[in-house]
Amino acid sequence: MPQVLEFKLPDLGEGLTEAEIVRWLVAVGDVVEIDQPVVEVETAKAMVEVPCPYGGVVTARFGEEGTELPVGAPLITVAVGSVTEPAQAAEAEAEGSGNVPRPLIGYGTDHSRPARRRRVRPVTAAVSAPVVAVAAAAPAPAGPVPVISPLVRKLARDNGIDLRALRGSGPEGLILRADVEAALRPAAPAAAPAPVAAAAAQGERIPLKGLRGAVAEKLSRSRREIPEATCWVDADATELMAARAAMNAVDGPKISVLALLARICTAALDRYPELNSTVDLAANEIVRLPAVHLGFAAQTERGLMVPVVRDAQTRSPESLSAEFARLTELARAGKLAPADLTGGTFTLNNYGVFGVDGSTPIINHPEAAMLGVGRIIPKPWVYRGELAVRQVVQLSLTFDHRVCDGGAAGGFLRYVADCVENPAVLLRGL
Repeated sequence: MPQVLEFKLPDLGEGLTEAEIVRWLVAVGDVVEIDQPVVEVETAKAMVEVPCPYGGVVTARFGEEGTELPVGAPLITVAVGSVTEPAQAAEAEAEGSGNVPRPLIGYGTDHSRPARRRRVRPVTAAVSAPVVAVAAAAPAPAGPVPVISPLVRKLARDNGIDLRALRGSGPEGLILRADVEAALRPAAPAAAPAPVAAAAAQGERIPLKGLRGAVAEKLSRSRREIPEATCWVDADATELMAARAAMNAVDGPKISVLALLARICTAALDRYPELNSTVDLAANEIVRLPAVHLGFAAQTERGLMVPVVRDAQTRSPESLSAEFARLTELARAGKLAPADLTGGTFTLNNYGVFGVDGSTPIINHPEAAMLGVGRIIPKPWVYRGELAVRQVVQLSLTFDHRVCDGGAAGGFLRYVADCVENPAVLLRGL
């Protein structure tokens, strides 16, 4: 006799409490193996494939694509054991969940193995019928309301819906988000279409959730808590560009401009460690951090992300180039792990790629500073007492005024500019 086990949305780490179903990788009736990814979800920080710790036949899925689920909500049920007859599968479904036989092995870290799906059609028919019957005939619950998701409860509460009056369409009368949303759409006589101008004035509503919502919350918190200030300077980057061209002219890994700027940043932070710090409000202390975990802004189809290069102060320009390329590729593919997007201590923001010269960015909370780099373009410049056309870049430093005064911020930015104008300054400081 097979045993039906319930697999719930696991804790994905980094303080994440919910995730949105992006794509199901299995269907009801599919055979799954232990640790096979069964669903792709989007958290506030990354796309994650969630593996199931059980092997068997999928008997139910909970949530449509686009549905948000809290951690701990049911994802799927799996009939574990030999299922050879439809009647056995239906009987297993009726028995409910059992104990967990194996620990969960990991979340979304291995993208090399494609999901394997093998359809067992008799099982699909056997388990689908009871679910339909429940949806059609289940009476309104008289006792505790069968609702697991706090999101569903909140949606009902915010809209004045009495959950006791609803009939759940989920297994065993479970009230789903779709049931509440259906209750919010009562039948009404057809109304005359609104004028085009009035409809246009209402505008498009875009939910502030997922990655966009997480970014909004972080930026808002930064502005609430951090008294930021910005200083900037123009620098002649001609010598830096020439040095990069010479380095890339020889065989070996190519070095990006961003990697050279990152190497300059880590050297500057070694001289001005107050900018590689954070403020502990609870303890009313400034915490200077021993390692530079360098974040860099990366624009993707999903929005702005800030991957983090760990221990950037120990890396060579070649190593920094390779790590920037690796993380950027993962960001654009939506495959960054939550750990790749957290723990930064300083951010390098190259907004020159957008064709602009300057900006006053918002600090990436809870960091204390961010270096901004504009486009590098030919401009008139006084060089050795004469007017010349040089490669000029604007550098800006936005910093938390609680961790240092303008003297330290100005000294940091001036050192960065000196290294850009004369890379030998960096070599002398190593």
